[in-house]
Amino acid sequence: MNLTPLLMDWQADALQAQLAAQWPGIGVEVQVELASTNTTLLERARVGHAAPTLLVAEQQSGGRGRQGRSWIASAGASLTFSLGLPLALPDWSGLSLAVGCAIAVELGPEIQLKWPNDIWLQDRKLGGILIETVAAEDGRYAVIGVGLNIGALAADPAQFQTGFAALNELHPGLTAPEALARIAPAILSMLRDFGHQGFAGWQPVYAKRDLTLGRRITAGALEGTSRGVNAAGELMLQTAQGMQAVGSGEVSVRLET
Repeated sequence: MNLTPLLMDWQADALQAQLAAQWPGIGVEVQVELASTNTTLLERARVGHAAPTLLVAEQQSGGRGRQGRSWIASAGASLTFSLGLPLALPDWSGLSLAVGCAIAVELGPEIQLKWPNDIWLQDRKLGGILIETVAAEDGRYAVIGVGLNIGALAADPAQFQTGFAALNELHPGLTAPEALARIAPAILSMLRDFGHQGFAGWQPVYAKRDLTLGRRITAGALEGTSRGVNAAGELMLQTAQGMQAVGSGEVSVRLET
């Protein structure tokens, strides 16, 4: 049993009741510190504990981003959580983009999305999404991890190659529990419909917030101008050799300076 008191009031019971109205049986768990909320839920699922769960850590010591990158998160200045859900989707394409859309809509029109899974504010990185899955009884157990900067970190923002943005710049005084109460229901609402409409239903939403659209970028070995994303969530890149479709998970996209 974790005897260390939480730093913030997460209103876990009220949040669980709200989420259960959308996804019956879901549990809400808040921990003071974990290595990684994604890793914890994946490990539980591998040994048969694949219940719908929202797991929050006030602080992560081993948070992960795409391609094994570390995610710096500190208590009070960050929101780090994972949603673990059994999902049987006919098409998983563009899921991380749809998650980003659901979050952005809740946080405001100023929020930008950078393919394939980053959340930006004023051309600086605000957060990220990491989706991982393991085999489940009926389909896959998906773990959707989200990390958002809420306030200033103790670390020097200059060390971040993508810049550093915090949600308090946009919503002064907003706490991590308040941000979670906005975001978690929005993600669940999106997931209930995603199996029917896929990313195509979110494509227009994404297009309005597409950070790379019309800009010169590099995507792995490819260079060109971003022409947005298609209905499958692929990045469309206009190169010297013609239009190229780049699939999610294949590359890391960097804006040219």
